[in-house]
Amino acid sequence: MLGFRLGCVSLVTLSFLSAGGCAFFPVSGPQSSAIEGASSPTVPYGLVRLTSEAMDILAGYEPKGLAGAFLDRRPAANINFGIGDVVSVTIFEAAAGGLFIPLEAGVRPGNFVTLPDQIVDNDGNITVPFAGAIKAAGRNNVQVQNDIINRIKNRAIEPQVVVALSQQRTSLISVVGDVNTPLRFAVPAPGAGDRVLDAITRAGGIKGEGFQAWVMLERSGRRATVPFENLVMDASNNIYIQPGDRIYVYNEQQKFLAFGATGQQGEFNFDAWRINLAEAVGKAAGLVDAQADPGSVYLYRREPREVAARLGVDVSQFNGDLIPVVFATSFRDPGGYFLATRLQIRNGDVVFVANAQSVEVNKFLNFVTNVGATAVSVETASAGVPLAARTIRGTISVAP
Repeated sequence: MLGFRLGCVSLVTLSFLSAGGCAFFPVSGPQSSAIEGASSPTVPYGLVRLTSEAMDILAGYEPKGLAGAFLDRRPAANINFGIGDVVSVTIFEAAAGGLFIPLEAGVRPGNFVTLPDQIVDNDGNITVPFAGAIKAAGRNNVQVQNDIINRIKNRAIEPQVVVALSQQRTSLISVVGDVNTPLRFAVPAPGAGDRVLDAITRAGGIKGEGFQAWVMLERSGRRATVPFENLVMDASNNIYIQPGDRIYVYNEQQKFLAFGATGQQGEFNFDAWRINLAEAVGKAAGLVDAQADPGSVYLYRREPREVAARLGVDVSQFNGDLIPVVFATSFRDPGGYFLATRLQIRNGDVVFVANAQSVEVNKFLNFVTNVGATAVSVETASAGVPLAARTIRGTISVAP
């Protein structure tokens, strides 16, 4: 009778498994077979197996930072005047008796006259006696000087003009955010060759750790962001500053999520400006030896449509510019670790390690064992009930 009951329990359990699959038992995530099937009733995704070719494609589309967003690598040209700048004008003549140096003044060193400083007006002009309104906004000092000379050369004696920026109120650089001394300063002379890091240094440097600092540059309506340490490590991103640049420094710790058969599950900080997949698995305490399938390590993220297509994903079934992609690699393959060191983790990525198939079998066997033990206990208890009842009623005869 007990064997019959155990058989019935096993049949019922098998029917549950065949009807509901592994949903009958608690699990920490999808099985590898479900992921490899590349189908989901909720969000479709593309499955990409990590290979050297796939890594080369991803490397070619890594974010280029400031260098990729702002292609003009030249330093700022000569500083142009702007509306609100204060300009000084000095006019020299070869001899007295000309337009600006009276004859009775005699010969004196320089024979020059300095006009009162002027603010470039709302029309972008300054005014010079006998020359009239001179366009200054958008022009450099040499252009303004030549314009003044052309207007007075027929009246002054071999005139020479020096135009200088007395107070620079335009062509400024702003550095704000998590810096020690936020400031707005005038663009240095072109020969100084100041770059983004130099501007941050003028602002007293960054606050906090460099690996969690980000730098956003806004220029002519365009924006680009780069990790601060990338500015230090990759010289191509440390571009020249230009008039009107706005630099914003902020702190944001990058994070990834780990689920499944990793030593620890949860949210983990990068604690660096970049880490790779192998480092991420290590941060999550590696793989659980008695649970994980090392051949089923996955990375969930969204990739640009162009990148997904290059990786072999059929993007026609997706809408939008970002395509959900699951990258698969195997740590059973010794070379899989090399590929994992090349795949850079991005902020918000999800790392998942599937259970080994044997784990589900063990769950089933443990379940059957527990049910069987329970059935034996119930059978034993049931067999003792009539004996106890008859004993109480005094109906059990005792042999002499």
